[in-house]
Amino acid sequence: MSATIHPLRPGREPSIAPLMSLTALGMNAVNHVILDRMQSPVVLIPELAGHLIAGGGKRLRPMLTLGCAALLGYEGTRHYRLAASVEFIHTATLLHDDVVDASGLRRGKVTANALYGNPASILVGDFLFSRAFELMVEDGSLRVLKILSRASAVIAEGEVAQLTAQRDVTTTEDRYLEIISAKTAALFAAACQIAAVVAERDEKAETALASYGRYLGIAFQLVDDAIDYVSDAKTMGKNAGDDFRDGKITLPVILAYARGSEADREFWRAAMTGRAAGDAELTRAGELLQQTNAVADTMARARHYGQRAVDVLGGFANGPARAALTETVEFAIARAY
Repeated sequence: MSATIHPLRPGREPSIAPLMSLTALGMNAVNHVILDRMQSPVVLIPELAGHLIAGGGKRLRPMLTLGCAALLGYEGTRHYRLAASVEFIHTATLLHDDVVDASGLRRGKVTANALYGNPASILVGDFLFSRAFELMVEDGSLRVLKILSRASAVIAEGEVAQLTAQRDVTTTEDRYLEIISAKTAALFAAACQIAAVVAERDEKAETALASYGRYLGIAFQLVDDAIDYVSDAKTMGKNAGDDFRDGKITLPVILAYARGSEADREFWRAAMTGRAAGDAELTRAGELLQQTNAVADTMARARHYGQRAVDVLGGFANGPARAALTETVEFAIARAY
């Protein structure tokens, strides 16, 4: 099964390279903070944390912090530690997520929980959360602390909400959007918003950058949920069909279930509850998703939220930073194709 993705500016191949180039010098400083603060005399902590942190991720969230700071013309250094804090929060949630999902592959590598065990992964995740809050406190801004601590709580709420919705085919699209807004988009929003705080901009700028990050995060997750059914392990960095086998109720499933016949719905009920979720069923799921346009419409929604993110940037001065942040949205939507 395949899907055709139309980037927001058709006719070109979007890339994250402009954002990487824009933030390259700053990310060197951020990476220095990350490497320094993941150290511990307990050898397993840096070993396990390093397995994931050095595992090939693009560090998109801290780059967004730096990119948004550049958009506002900020020339200080406060955002380096805060960007590292954002990455620690993200890494901690990944460690915890892989335990909850019993994942064996992330970014094309064996997961930390598969190598070191669930208890170690959970505890090192807790360590990284603690490091993140140390960095926030050192910054000294109660506003930053409020934004990032609130985001951390919302992420946890989103993960629990996803857990309660797992295998429940009656989950609505609105409920699904609430879940991904919390578990994914909240950190994107916070990573962008704190740039306005360190740049000492007004509430309007804070709100705009938070909106940009939130819309980007929603689009990012929509794409992730679509490509679970249309891509492969090499492209995704995880096993194809993992969401299907785990009974995760994502938008493609919600749409296909709502649009299917009663026989189709019985298939989804059996598959999502784990009664029939093998390779043959995954193939059948792909057929039903194609017949109901569920993946295509999920991607259409991703483009909708991506366009909203780009529209928010229209309120800021044109230049390399705005162009890089715009192309990052396009890349997030088209990255798997």
